[in-house]
Amino acid sequence: MFTLGPLGFAQPAFLLALVFLPILWWLLRAVPPAPVIRKFPAVGLLLGLKDEENQTDRTPWWLLVLRIFALAAAIVAFAGPLLNPQSSEPGENRNLLIVADASWASAPGWSSHQDRLQMVLKDAVRNGNLVAFLPLTDVPTTPLLLESAENVLTQLPSMAPRPWLPDDDSAIALVDEFASQQSTPMSVLWMSDGLERAGREALLASLEDVGPVRVYEGAHQTLALGPVSFETGEVLVPVLRKISTSDLEVQVNAIGPDPSGTTRVLAQSLAYFEAGQTTSEARFDMPPEIRNRITEFSIAGHVSAGAVVLTDEALKRREVALFSSGSEDEALALLDPLHYLRQALVPTADLVDGLIAETLLARPDVVILADVAQLSEGDSAALEDWVKDGGLLVRFAGPRLAASDVSRSSEDPLMPVRLRVGGRSIGGAMSWGEPRGLKEFPTDSPFFGLKIPSDVVVNSQVVAEPDPSLASRVLASLEDGTPLVTRKELGDGQVVLFHVTASAQWSSLPISGLFVQMMERLAISTQASRPTEEDLAGTIWSPVKVLDGFGQLIPPPSTLAGIKGEILASALVSAALPPGLYVSDKRQIARNTIAQDQTLQPQVWPSAIPVDRGGSVEERSLKGVLLGLSLVALLLDVIASLWVSGRFHGTRTSSTIAVFATLFCMQGIGAESWAQTTSQTETLTIDEKAFAATSETVMAYVITGDEAVDEVSRAGLWGLGRVLFQRTSIEPADPIAIDLEKDELSFYPMIYWPITTTQTLPSPAAYARLNRYLQKGGLILFDTRDADEQRYKRVTENTRKLRMFARQLDIPPLEEVPSDHVLNRSFYLLEEAAGRYVGPPVWVEAAPADVELAEGMPFRNLNDGVTPVVIGANDWAAAWAIAPNGNRLFTVGRGRAGDEQREMAYRFGVNLMMHVLTGNYKSDQVHVPELLERLGQ
Repeated sequence: MFTLGPLGFAQPAFLLALVFLPILWWLLRAVPPAPVIRKFPAVGLLLGLKDEENQTDRTPWWLLVLRIFALAAAIVAFAGPLLNPQSSEPGENRNLLIVADASWASAPGWSSHQDRLQMVLKDAVRNGNLVAFLPLTDVPTTPLLLESAENVLTQLPSMAPRPWLPDDDSAIALVDEFASQQSTPMSVLWMSDGLERAGREALLASLEDVGPVRVYEGAHQTLALGPVSFETGEVLVPVLRKISTSDLEVQVNAIGPDPSGTTRVLAQSLAYFEAGQTTSEARFDMPPEIRNRITEFSIAGHVSAGAVVLTDEALKRREVALFSSGSEDEALALLDPLHYLRQALVPTADLVDGLIAETLLARPDVVILADVAQLSEGDSAALEDWVKDGGLLVRFAGPRLAASDVSRSSEDPLMPVRLRVGGRSIGGAMSWGEPRGLKEFPTDSPFFGLKIPSDVVVNSQVVAEPDPSLASRVLASLEDGTPLVTRKELGDGQVVLFHVTASAQWSSLPISGLFVQMMERLAISTQASRPTEEDLAGTIWSPVKVLDGFGQLIPPPSTLAGIKGEILASALVSAALPPGLYVSDKRQIARNTIAQDQTLQPQVWPSAIPVDRGGSVEERSLKGVLLGLSLVALLLDVIASLWVSGRFHGTRTSSTIAVFATLFCMQGIGAESWAQTTSQTETLTIDEKAFAATSETVMAYVITGDEAVDEVSRAGLWGLGRVLFQRTSIEPADPIAIDLEKDELSFYPMIYWPITTTQTLPSPAAYARLNRYLQKGGLILFDTRDADEQRYKRVTENTRKLRMFARQLDIPPLEEVPSDHVLNRSFYLLEEAAGRYVGPPVWVEAAPADVELAEGMPFRNLNDGVTPVVIGANDWAAAWAIAPNGNRLFTVGRGRAGDEQREMAYRFGVNLMMHVLTGNYKSDQVHVPELLERLGQ
């Protein structure tokens, strides 16, 4: 490539044609030859006559310049001019090994990473180079192979960052093997996330054995959140960043469901960084009701798995109601039946006292009865209903329960087992033997894996009556097999009985550390710190939701099996242990991307390694601009030649010029008016938009930030509105542009959402409005506008962007539009949803599986309302788009077939609006025979 400052030429050989321009200048000056002047007296007879046509003796110099410019512009255009061409590094024009960190730290700048990769791969395609691709977060198990750059380029849109760190160690062996097999010169491009880690130097040394290494980091800011802690009534969220020389203010959002169940931002806090500071802290002072609802913390406006911290039971303080029967020894604190329970629960739970009936109205998480035998009929019924509704009732035995008749002849609903009369005393004069220790917990017990201290012994207990179901209800037992803790399910809740007292009167269990661990395993209390390997030993945890590289919660992959508790507690997140939420026996633990005490340090590269941090300007081709200038110059040459030759004189010519000038001015005025109207609708206030949308039927489109796309959306809906006005009783007003972050959506029957790669993910508040809009009967038409690309790409970049948007939307199961769907017959009978393109399937809400064909009708009895979403790629707005002067803005197809396709696109738009405004009224035709029969009666 030949470069001149910021200008480069892909085909510099064409510039040699510029040498012939002086020759052309000489020819144009010499032809036609100048006339020979001869004096002839008879010419005087011609004086006074007027010649209608003039011919100059020489071509004017300015006309020569215009022609030379037109030819020079065409020559330079075919030389492939590039503005800001990317400079070639030594060894760049070789076969290429691309190494990508592709970690969570790459997510904020992932679009710039993909743009750079696309640029590099296109350059490799032009040069005919082969490419090998190595993602360090998904290191392949097979050797690296060179393949065509076109294949890698088609896979680029489907590539995404991972929420864990790169595996440098596994990559070193793969790179060494690859280097030993290469016989041709290679170069290496390392797409780095910019973070320092152990093992980077070793991997860099291996890559240098392959060839010269270049590094691309990008200019994005890297931020992360550390593990959350709870101290002195406040929630502390550490905020991390790479070292920087500037001050920074970061907003941290606490996200969770509101009372209606809609996920939204519940609280906000700011963290401040001074210049050179890499750690800060966001503090949240919230009441327990808000704190217990929080599901995650995230950095506002920052998209990555590292910027999200999922919460679990360690943050939530459960509300526990304590009740006891009272005791003659309550004056002595250590003999209080609830003393040890309070000591175990106060650090990690909120305790509630009061009357049972009143306390249940506060909906506590757990109710504990310590040696409470008899309950009033009202309290018993209220407590039973509360347990059936999902509550956890924990009972402790004692002298009163042992002496009562509760659950003797028949099992009491609020007891897990029947009890024998009296109790069992161990170690006394009338005992059965020495005090008993605890037996190892069974594998199906929530206590499985807990270490039993040797000093935990039982002196007395209430004994369960043998029963066929007893074995399945035992959670813990003594060494001789006598049940110590039993449990049963009651409705959606459960009842647990400790067959010993809650005090140290009958056993040493309440004064041991095992007692606190058992409370945590039963979800009575929560653990204030991260559980250790010993805490989770013997348990199996299943993933419920996992984080992707962009920090979005998604379903876990089907290949991800249950994980042992020891691994969950200690192993770093990886492909085998992705960050997310894990459950085991009604307990939940969150594993996050950032580990305890982790910091973010920038990678320091050797001075010999060229590093690009995203400061270069995008490369742009000037071929189209120069060819356009050449064409304009040639048109001006034609006009100038006619003028010089005198062809523009006369009334007809003047009239023609006047008509063209008028049309040009009208076109400009129309375009200016159109631009002003667009600007006005986009700058309306929220109240003005609400008034306009509620006064008339208004279609809306989402502002994408791309002015060209937004202009097409407006022109498309405006054109569809004209067709609706002409063909139906719908008289829509001008479409309105809406901002998902600010505007209310419920006023609009239909929202058109074109997908672009530059759009940012909506905020949680915007997602809440979108989900509410979908749930209340609104319709969103998602248009990826890439049907032409889908013909040769499996997953396009716009499709991948749509999937990112849809992850947090409440979208029902989808299916391709069936032939009998109301959308195909709400006004016109259609077979396909044509747009500017036709081909890819269009998706709508799936019909119930048990719907059958209606008797006597060619369609099923679908009376299921309006589909909340229609998803396609046919670029409908471009097919509908009409300029103010009535011209079509975009071509659709070719010739007559194109006109028919545009008409089908308009018909699809009409059907869509009729479906939105009237629902599935067409499906009600199945009831016509019954209605006619009733009218006849």
